[in-house]
Amino acid sequence: MEEIPSSVPHKISKVISDFFNPLVSLVIFFIYMSIREYTFQESLLYFVPVLLIIIAPIIIWLVWNVKTGRYTNMDVSNRVQRKTLYIFIAACVIGYLIFNYIKNGYVDLVMLFVLILLFALQISNLFIKSSMHTAFNVFVAALFFTLDQKMGILWLGVAVLVGVTRIILKRHTVKEVFMGAGIAFVVSFIYLYCHIQFQH
Repeated sequence: MEEIPSSVPHKISKVISDFFNPLVSLVIFFIYMSIREYTFQESLLYFVPVLLIIIAPIIIWLVWNVKTGRYTNMDVSNRVQRKTLYIFIAACVIGYLIFNYIKNGYVDLVMLFVLILLFALQISNLFIKSSMHTAFNVFVAALFFTLDQKMGILWLGVAVLVGVTRIILKRHTVKEVFMGAGIAFVVSFIYLYCHIQFQH
């Protein structure tokens, strides 16, 4: 029997889902924040450690695990496989938080809440495979909201779109997407509250 070619919605969903993965969405936010808030030199001082301690190791980890067959795909849709991914990402984020605190003398609030979101998703993963793509895009919308309300609302639309693509691609059920969004909304609300408190 011939394999049925992917439908147009399926192909579009794959492009959207692959592009707006958690890492890319966070990087887009950091670039936007850097342009708005920092000079070029300040941006480099902030972004280079994030790149070297968090982003690059995670990409290398994902590629290596997919190549060696430990992970089925770069999405790491498998619930069992996700356990080691969550642990590795958390270790990278903790490493960055420690580095930043020693170097700059403050706790990076964004990265602290990335870690909290990761732990919440890890706990959820024991019971239900919550959508990490949806969760992180909802959280990124909250991050954008602190800088520009219109961008925050726009990114919330992106998060909804990503959630829909995860269902179309059969990477998650409707329940798993809503679970990821729900966890992210709670974490985002606490983050926004803390952000407002620190601003005053």
